[in-house]
Amino acid sequence: MTISTAPALTRATTSLPHLIPQQHGDLYAKPLLDGEILLKTRPHSAWGGAVTAQMYLPISRTTAWRQLTDYSRWVQYFPALTRSEILHRNNSELSHRSSVDGYKRLYQVASKAFLFLTAQVDIYLKVIETTHQQIQFRLESGSFHDFAADLTLQDYGDGTLLTYSVQATPTIPVPSVLIQQAIQMDLPDNLRTMRQVLCRAC
Repeated sequence: MTISTAPALTRATTSLPHLIPQQHGDLYAKPLLDGEILLKTRPHSAWGGAVTAQMYLPISRTTAWRQLTDYSRWVQYFPALTRSEILHRNNSELSHRSSVDGYKRLYQVASKAFLFLTAQVDIYLKVIETTHQQIQFRLESGSFHDFAADLTLQDYGDGTLLTYSVQATPTIPVPSVLIQQAIQMDLPDNLRTMRQVLCRAC
């Protein structure tokens, strides 16, 4: 099924007053299936932000997993990303790290215009995969005081429910409320782009 077969996938974002529900019969099932991005932001430290977002993918969980774990493709999902690659043991950038624990190491670089400034950030992440269910991203080092993200996949209707939760505090001191506003503006568009790319190959 291609993205064009799902109805109204360009609808506006719905902001949730409480935790995003998980049940098929709840109030938010129809907006999800109609293509809306469900979004909830919250404060996280004085200079950070946190968000949980959900969207419906009209593809199988297996298909979504195969593409999402191809981390080089993340530059297609998030336009601000200019580099996304798995680092291997023989990579000189990993010379001070151990790979013997079996986790993947991901290196990403992003360029972002914010408040008349254009900042470039880079980040080294430990990637923990639970096959076809969850990807956890945990900060090792980079341009953040703290960073953690979880991407979860669940069967939902005839497709897949993707839940993305992230919390982060950048090293650049920006008030938390501005971080939350930036998330509310950028993340829904990024997730719509992700859905288009994921479904394009189906």
